[in-house]
Amino acid sequence: MTDASPKPSTGPNFIPQTPPTSPPTSPPPQSAPATGQPTAAPAGAAAPSEARPAPAPGRPMSGGPLSASQLIDQLARIEDKCSRIEDKYARSEALLSRVEDKVENASSRMNEAARQTDLAALRTEVRAVSDRTKRLPGAGALVLTAIITAVVTVVLMIAVQRLHLDALIPQR
Repeated sequence: MTDASPKPSTGPNFIPQTPPTSPPTSPPPQSAPATGQPTAAPAGAAAPSEARPAPAPGRPMSGGPLSASQLIDQLARIEDKCSRIEDKYARSEALLSRVEDKVENASSRMNEAARQTDLAALRTEVRAVSDRTKRLPGAGALVLTAIITAVVTVVLMIAVQRLHLDALIPQR
């Protein structure tokens, strides 16, 4: 007994071929002998060109054209499958968007952590330079040292001239 309802859409060939424009009027000629038993074709032999293709899924076994209600049902199944595929695509797109956001947030946190590390190293260097410059004498101390040096130099030159110590310096 054949089932008149269409088969569920499975496999890569779930869309049936279009029905022929005119149904065949006579069955193809039989090449079987008169004994009533069909002969099996050799394994390497090609099928005759008059042979009918195997019925596609969704076609009734009688081989006739599909009715309008069957075509509408098939179209509805195709549309349902397309909508499920679109839903899956939308869900995967939303998931990828969330993953992209998470990766972007993580990379910004890592960049911030790297900046913090760089800032900490920079702070340490600035602190070290600041400590070194704090130990240097200030402007007042440099001016006082310059005045003392000038006074001591003048006093020593006067002493050298009064004590006639310039004779100890060789002449040129």
